[in-house]
Amino acid sequence: MARGRADRDLVGLTVLALLSVRPAHPYELHRFVIDTHKDYISGLPRSLYHAVDRLAREELIAPVETSREGRRPERTVYQLTEEGRAELGTRLRRLLEQPDGDTKVFLAAVSLMGCLPVPEAERALGTRAATLEGAIVSADAHIEALTGSGLPRVLVLEVEYDRAMKAAELEWVRATLAEIRSGQVSWSVDSNAGQLDPQ
Repeated sequence: MARGRADRDLVGLTVLALLSVRPAHPYELHRFVIDTHKDYISGLPRSLYHAVDRLAREELIAPVETSREGRRPERTVYQLTEEGRAELGTRLRRLLEQPDGDTKVFLAAVSLMGCLPVPEAERALGTRAATLEGAIVSADAHIEALTGSGLPRVLVLEVEYDRAMKAAELEWVRATLAEIRSGQVSWSVDSNAGQLDPQ
């Protein structure tokens, strides 16, 4: 899968993240997505089963056992591979670092941020903050140039809106970073297993 498309594969990213906690079969993953209101995922359950098949073909996850209870269909339990664990970290860091016009992408990355070690998440959010700061400075210059050219204000409103959205996001990122640095928001990832350990 192409890199840009893989980064935006929020269903696949979520499967990798959930399997970083423990092995599971697709039905368990489906239930967890619903129970935890991962509303950025659409097309359930089909999209999740497709993601599991694709990730298995790419060897980012691997089957560990298959079982059957009564007349129910067979259920295959999957676990994250080492390649899958590395891919999860790479995708999550990239989505946290790079502002994107689609707020759903950042929402998903924040939702799964606990799969990264705290210092990595902190660095990624710091990079995002710096990028947003630069974008706001650029937007201010653009607004000033447009206004100075005599353009009617109504034609500048969209730039002002975009700047306001970036400023609101920057404020949230800075506040979240401050809470992480102060220990108000904390988690740990088992460095041996690479598994999330909520505190």
